[in-house]
Order: sequence, then C-alpha cells, then structure tokens
Amino acid sequence: MDSKELKDFICEKLDENFGKDITVLDVQKLTVETDYYVICSAKSVRQVSALADLIKDKCEDAGAKAAHYDIQNGSKWAVVDFGDVILHVFNDETRLFYSLEKLWANGENVEKYEPKFKK
Repeated sequence: MDSKELKDFICEKLDENFGKDITVLDVQKLTVETDYYVICSAKSVRQVSALADLIKDKCEDAGAKAAHYDIQNGSKWAVVDFGDVILHVFNDETRLFYSLEKLWANGENVEKYEPKFKK
C-alpha cells in the first residue's frame, strides 16, 4: 500500500469508528520525515486510546506495520507512526493546545476528510 492509499485507509477507518474532525496534512514538500499527518479528535481519553489501538491493528492486518506507537494509560494524545503516514489522535482540548494544523499548514496542504458515515 503506498502512502496515499494508507492515508485514505486510515481516514476511512477513523470515520467508521467515530473519529471526528479528521484532517490530513500533506507534508511531502515540507519534510522528508513523512508524507502525511492524519489528525483526528476523539470524545474522551478512553476513545483516544481505543481509536489509536484500532487503527494500528487494522493497518497491520492490511500489511502496514507501525514503526512506532506512543500512548500511555489516560493519555490525551496518541501517535501511531507508519513511516509514510503518521496518525495523531487527540482529545479536543489537547488538539486545540498543540494546533498541529497551524504548525504545518501553508494553506495548500490541508485536506478536510469528508465523513461518509453519519454519527
């Protein structure tokens, strides 16, 4: 699976499982670190952990192994690094505080994922 397919797969799985405000940053022209950041919010600390775990498992089932996974019990932010795509799952307050979209956005690289599932 290439980075675009993986990004799309992650967004779809987040959407199916109640991830909200899913945003994709295309950083291919801004860094060699990764191609995409996928950022989403979760309603609670428990859901942050559940979404990160679920996406990690679904991607690994599809053949995309996580190079790094960082979440701790009671965490408000989880990171799952698949190399070409890095997933950040935040609770609302933590997402506002860190504002990754503003840090990396140059206006041309932000893609709002359009939900396919009603929540």
